[in-house]
Amino acid sequence: MKLPKSSFPSIEHIVAASAESVRPPERMTVAEAGAKYHIVNNPGSYVGPFSLKKAPYLIEPMNEMQSLDLKGVVFVGPARTGKSAMLINWLCHTAICDPADMLVVHMTQSTARDWSQADLDKAVRNSPELKARMTPGRQNDNVHDKSFLSGMRLLIKWPSITELSGKTIPRQFLMDYDRMPDSIGGEGNAFDLTRKRGQTFKRRAMCVVESSPGRDVTNPKWIATTPHEAPPATGILDLYNRGDRRRWHWRCPSCNESYEPSFSLLSYPDSNDHMEAAEQVVMVCPHCGHYHKPEDQEELNLGGRWVKDGAIWLPDGSMVPKNGMTIRRSEIGSFWMKGPAASFTNWKELVVKFLDATEAWEKNADEEALRTTINVDQGEPYTPKALEAGRLPEELAERAQHWGGTRQEPVVPEGVRFLVATVDVQARSFVCQVHGIGEGNDIWLVDMFKIRKSGTRLDERGERMMLDPAAYVEDWDTLIEQVIERSYPLADESGRRMQVKLAGCDSGGKAGVTAKAYQFWRNLRDDEQGRQHHTRFQLIKGEAKPTTPRYRRDYPDSNRKDRHSGARGDVPVVFLNANTLKDQVSGMLGRTDSQGGRVNFPIWYDEHGKQEDIGWLFAQLTAEVRTDKGWEAPSGKRNEAWDLLYYCIGLCLDPRISLENIDWTKPPLWAEEWDANNLIFEGGASPRFAPKQKSKGLDSLGELLA
Repeated sequence: MKLPKSSFPSIEHIVAASAESVRPPERMTVAEAGAKYHIVNNPGSYVGPFSLKKAPYLIEPMNEMQSLDLKGVVFVGPARTGKSAMLINWLCHTAICDPADMLVVHMTQSTARDWSQADLDKAVRNSPELKARMTPGRQNDNVHDKSFLSGMRLLIKWPSITELSGKTIPRQFLMDYDRMPDSIGGEGNAFDLTRKRGQTFKRRAMCVVESSPGRDVTNPKWIATTPHEAPPATGILDLYNRGDRRRWHWRCPSCNESYEPSFSLLSYPDSNDHMEAAEQVVMVCPHCGHYHKPEDQEELNLGGRWVKDGAIWLPDGSMVPKNGMTIRRSEIGSFWMKGPAASFTNWKELVVKFLDATEAWEKNADEEALRTTINVDQGEPYTPKALEAGRLPEELAERAQHWGGTRQEPVVPEGVRFLVATVDVQARSFVCQVHGIGEGNDIWLVDMFKIRKSGTRLDERGERMMLDPAAYVEDWDTLIEQVIERSYPLADESGRRMQVKLAGCDSGGKAGVTAKAYQFWRNLRDDEQGRQHHTRFQLIKGEAKPTTPRYRRDYPDSNRKDRHSGARGDVPVVFLNANTLKDQVSGMLGRTDSQGGRVNFPIWYDEHGKQEDIGWLFAQLTAEVRTDKGWEAPSGKRNEAWDLLYYCIGLCLDPRISLENIDWTKPPLWAEEWDANNLIFEGGASPRFAPKQKSKGLDSLGELLA
């Protein structure tokens, strides 16, 4: 029988390698092992042994990983703090000084693979002592499974029930925790499931978690009950609150008092030039007002200390209970540091990113850049503007204006440059909303109506039947006349009219709707009259995943579980991040200044001079509430106007509009002033797509209440 080729060149090598498994532990802390054995090789930045001087705030969390009094370590911090280096240092200590099996859990299988093939392999190549402890042979060095001469195994996995069950491993490390699901397969969070894997090892077990905050604050009215309590949020801040709540403190060299460095203590001048403002940033001591300059950061960090909740750090270096409080105790050592203390960032960068993101919010009511910089750069949880607002329908109603027209014949108000129509598919109707878009991204709600009757299907009495969008593709043809070709008179009473620039329609709903929506788009594309309506009509689908972009255009195909969708890769569908865009809509609804992303509402009067009641509109625009899971509508509340408004915001990201990139000093012809706008035509002339002055099957605005 042919024996497999040995990974060892001689019997002497086998004996030497086996000795590694019985070698006694080397008495050394995790931080010391990292400084001795972890060799960093980042040319242009730093090359050499891991520097404890560069990131002194990592020493205490790393050393607690070998504590017999703790079962877990939680580290909350911004990007570029060196959090991921803690794992390599712990691996060096485990593989070289105190062998035990380890499990590393990443966000996804792909990020686990990328980390293994990039960061881990690089660390092993550049750290000779760590490399020497690895068992030779390709079969012992796989992407997700690595073996060491001591008998230790390193597993590199991702959060799934399969990977977090059935394994008994004493040491675990979860990376970027807030980008993992809240519940793994419906059986609990990743921390508690992973920690269960080491339960049989009792005091020798340890589960470490690191992440920047990535979950929104759930209660903006929350008031801390202790000095170091974190705001209510799921994810890593929830784990932090379960621990002993340590915060990184500096000591002011001027007054000798300690304080926590945070973004709120940075001071910079108010300037339209963000770079100019950031170049003058300083940190202000909250006790004496002393200015710390950016170049003081390293020295302040070297003198910094972790302070537990309920404790105070005295000038003599002792930690005592604060004002009679009890210093918090827990089986979890939890640490939270903020952005200004991160060694691999700088205050100028923090300020520029914050000012740029704030400007984007003020201009477009887009919270994503603001959320990102507060979470990732500042190391703080984000409170959505919608939660801060707590808006009531009456607040929106007070801002309504009369710009002419009636409910039966709305007009295009002054300031509108083009129109965007959106459609929500109901079981027996199409709910439609027409929006006017103006300079500065302002929006006017021009019209809202329902289409209830089929344009072609008649009953035995010859009357038009009720719509059934899920069953009859011909019912969708009503959208051509009543939405795609729709036009409105201008408020200047010149007799001119404005066409709809782009129409978008929800492609989901009752079983059968998606297939009929796709077929309708194909019919528009293959129109024998050559009207090219498909270029002005877009199917839409909302997505709730937090990681998806605001706008994504794709061509769904039939390689899906839902084989009744009618998709075969030829129909373009726009996928919109519902929660992100609804955050943006909420911000716009909160704007009260005259320009810059404000939503304007109409006041209509009937022929008797009586004001129309559109309270239902404001109720729908405030129906949904922001929870930690995203936007949700309480049971029984109508929210069509809200959905149609966020569809509009999403459609404005379409390349056919690209609203955020329009240069209003030289806009495209369809967004020009009225006298030069190519979507405006004389009332008696024929526009590009002849509008219908009166639509069939159009019910009154009040029927939206039904």
